[in-house]
Amino acid sequence: MLLTPGPTPVPEFVRKAMADVTIHHRTPEFEKIFEETRELLFELYGMDEVVMLASSGSGAMEACVTNLTHKKALTINSGKFGDRFGKICKAFDIEYSEIKNEWNTPVDVAAVVDIVKNDKDIDAIFIQLCESAGGLRHPVEQMAKAVKEINPDITIVADGITAIGVEKIDTTNLDAVITGSQKALMLPPGLAIIGLSNKAVEKIEKKPKGFYFNLATEIKKQKTNTTAWTAATTLIIGLKEVLAYIKANGGFEELYKQTAIRANATRESLKAIGCEIYPKVPADAMTTIYTEHAPEIRKILKTKYDVNIAGGQDHIKSLIFRINHMGLVENFEAAWVVNAIELAMDELNLRTFDGTANKVFLENMFKGN
Repeated sequence: MLLTPGPTPVPEFVRKAMADVTIHHRTPEFEKIFEETRELLFELYGMDEVVMLASSGSGAMEACVTNLTHKKALTINSGKFGDRFGKICKAFDIEYSEIKNEWNTPVDVAAVVDIVKNDKDIDAIFIQLCESAGGLRHPVEQMAKAVKEINPDITIVADGITAIGVEKIDTTNLDAVITGSQKALMLPPGLAIIGLSNKAVEKIEKKPKGFYFNLATEIKKQKTNTTAWTAATTLIIGLKEVLAYIKANGGFEELYKQTAIRANATRESLKAIGCEIYPKVPADAMTTIYTEHAPEIRKILKTKYDVNIAGGQDHIKSLIFRINHMGLVENFEAAWVVNAIELAMDELNLRTFDGTANKVFLENMFKGN
């Protein structure tokens, strides 16, 4: 049972769609699929423009940094992926400032406001909606609103790789929102998507940058239902199937509702057996538990209960474990995971198994519905 926060399991109906005869990307047949997929993405994002890139999410992060920073960037670093924005700036000699917090701590909106007020060179801010290194949810919408009130021309870029398809994002004050195929969209890795505001498109077109990741080139081509370079045809076919399936089975709002209920039920069940939630503000994409026994618990889950969950990275590599809630996770799968964690804790003499985790999960899961 794969319950890591990416890659997530690919549903059978998606695998079947992607296994069909290969379509050439420069044909009317694929252009029709591309057009239909774009229309579904506009519904998902609620933004003015969408762009699909044949790359991982990191490629879209690079594209946003290089195309949308014309003077100086401000990066928010509360984890591995916030740190990545700074590394991209360094790689391209882009000037930037950084707000750095521990991986369980969301950014302080007031700290961002203070920097923006005192540094007129900043024209782009880069932040994660969900920092998946620790399962943290940043107050992105509040921060964006506060910044836009000071200077509406500052571009707000949000990494939504573990947020899009998980929860409804208020994109009112966001200029670019990134996601990747292997998370809540339930596809293999290799496709990145960026939602853009009209102001972001204008900024990109004003000063085009790069070659492969030149967003001005891609926007122009994708408005005509094709791509500048070779399209990730199989993944786009799969994406259309995923989005159409979600729309036909309750819609995006129902998916967000069920994900939130399942995330809350998981957190409550694990707290009930003495587990510590790691992030101060947890995202619904995953549940992250802080414990020095994380490696042993993960090993027991994988070898004895056929459950694969993720550990941490860098300085918290052996101090956390993360359980995925993204995508079409079945209730029985989530219930089995918390039950298995309680059994593992019993085996490690951390607590005596009495079925509390499963009981609390089911109460919260079905009362929530």
